[in-house]
Amino acid sequence: MQIIQLYIEGQRVDMFKDESVSITQSIQNVKDIGKIFTDFTKTFSVPASKTNNKIFKHYYNFDIIDGFDARIKKSANIELNNLPFRNGKIKLEGVDLKNNTPHTYRITFFGSTVTLKDLLGEDKLQSLDLTDHDKVYSNTDVRSALSFDPENEDVIVPLISQKRLFYDSGSHTDSGQGNLYYDTGHTQDLHGVLWSDLKYAIRVDVILQAIKNKYNLTFSNDFLNASNEHYYNLFMWLHRKKGAVENLTGVNQSIINGWTGTIGDYNDTLTKMASSTTLRVAGTPTEYLAYSLDLNSTTTSTYKVSLQKDGVEVFNTGNVTNSVTIDQSDFDIEQGDYTVYIESDTDITFTLIRWDIEYRVAQGEPLATATYSIAPYSHTSFFAFAISQQIPEMKTIDFLTGIFKMFNLTAFVDKNTDDIIVKTLDDFYSDGNSYDITKYVDVNKSSVNIALPYKEINFHHDDTKTFLASKHNQLFGKVWGKESYIGGEKLDGSIYNVKTPFSQLKYERLVNLANGGTTTVQVGYFVDDNQEDYFGKPLLFYPIRQSTNTTTISFLTNETTHVQQTVYNIPSNSIALARSTSKKNMNFFAETNEYTGGGDFTDTLFEMYYKNYITSVFNPKNRISKVTAYLPLRILLNYSLADRFIINGSSYKINSITTNLENGKSEIELLNDL
Repeated sequence: MQIIQLYIEGQRVDMFKDESVSITQSIQNVKDIGKIFTDFTKTFSVPASKTNNKIFKHYYNFDIIDGFDARIKKSANIELNNLPFRNGKIKLEGVDLKNNTPHTYRITFFGSTVTLKDLLGEDKLQSLDLTDHDKVYSNTDVRSALSFDPENEDVIVPLISQKRLFYDSGSHTDSGQGNLYYDTGHTQDLHGVLWSDLKYAIRVDVILQAIKNKYNLTFSNDFLNASNEHYYNLFMWLHRKKGAVENLTGVNQSIINGWTGTIGDYNDTLTKMASSTTLRVAGTPTEYLAYSLDLNSTTTSTYKVSLQKDGVEVFNTGNVTNSVTIDQSDFDIEQGDYTVYIESDTDITFTLIRWDIEYRVAQGEPLATATYSIAPYSHTSFFAFAISQQIPEMKTIDFLTGIFKMFNLTAFVDKNTDDIIVKTLDDFYSDGNSYDITKYVDVNKSSVNIALPYKEINFHHDDTKTFLASKHNQLFGKVWGKESYIGGEKLDGSIYNVKTPFSQLKYERLVNLANGGTTTVQVGYFVDDNQEDYFGKPLLFYPIRQSTNTTTISFLTNETTHVQQTVYNIPSNSIALARSTSKKNMNFFAETNEYTGGGDFTDTLFEMYYKNYITSVFNPKNRISKVTAYLPLRILLNYSLADRFIINGSSYKINSITTNLENGKSEIELLNDL
């Protein structure tokens, strides 16, 4: 028998002597392939002892001020016989009373990966600090970014538009600006791609790094690294709304950048400058006794101040001149990241901009004070392409889940470092050890069941409703990029869908309409099947720089001037244009490559990251074996879900395991290690 020790935020919890605590673990369950799992226990009870009442702050008494907040999971860890077992979170489910006296607290333990969902909550990508990558939106800046090298630049412009682009060297007239042919002989006839029909795109890894920085996370670089081109070369198109890019405030704005400050003795975790642009507010909102933002200026020009929390405006001054103060009468402070924008069509100079904050740490303690300032600050009037305002509206957790689904990534927390280890499922299983548990298995009870609950598993991106992708479906009766795996047989069961939350375009390599010759130009046409402006899901793609022996294209700097563009970024579903360079792509099915016309770009997402696991699941020899085993402490404390269990000489992967921590009794689902 093991002694179970539970600690909540470092405080040991009193346990019932006869209380059973069972923990369930699964890293990838054949019954629910598309989910990322975490350890969890069934709800169990602990006594309402003096110690536990102190830990849970007499939760049954709702009149207590600043009591235990059961809405938030608390850090916890479990030990067995004083040896570390699992770190994670505890959620208080409720209190049971007998004769109006508290008797038990009901709690549930979750593994550490649940922290991701708790931390990210409902936050959206727009709440991330991406200001270091903001751009000016002008014809010269867009043209430069169109030729940036994606190997060295994190923000580029691709040839993706909501205007139809084509190439016709036989036409010398203005054909609705979409003709990319650059006519040196007829300079008076303007056509090409208009600069304002293009939008920036940002490297996916930059978004991931911003997530890590904001939430103080550490992901391992087993997969998420710069040398992994299948991941690192991915970009997200910054498409927030239908049609052309708009300054979403309607005026030119700049984010206040360059805050410096001092932090009071008690204030280091309550407010801080998370970056040169961002004030991070923690603590309890009601304990912020005073807070103000002062902007000192002698300008007679009108301007506005926009205060934003997590990328959403919470207060706007409207038109003001001279100096202005924003304080608690204007907005209620809450936990989150605050940024300040100046909006004006003219240049404005401020002699001083300053945050002043007072916080009460505890009754009887001195007030914690913080001051953050900039002196001086100048607002320069231009159309700033603020990435946080132009990035697709998407929950941060959905973005991460989408990346994990694309590459069949598995996440677990290193119990020694608290780092989140991210690996492909194949790599995860390749690192496992083996434990022979034959002598611990209860031979009186076991079962062998069918492993496959599905007749078909579909893998696809959520949005393939754009014009050419829709046409593909109509012509071939198949969703663009979708893999439907049936194992070559007609089976019984249901259909399971593994679906990412992203868009996927079918791109078009342009031919010269005058002579049928191919060009080096490939474009994305982001419209619906009626060729009207389309919003859609966030679009991921691989930009490829065309810089040698390229077809020259025409770039319209305005509606009366065009210039010759010899270097440009084309969008692609594959990371290279030649299979000899790379066959990797972001399709789940090996579609005909849009640029080469060949079907030999076979390193699909399914082929590289799902095939081994799925084919083993569909293997007619595969079974789910259910056994009961009484595992000793040396195995309970050391095994991982990457390990194999050996029974009578046969090797098995762990599909799921539920263990009674008191006696080591484990109900184990095992998959043949085929």
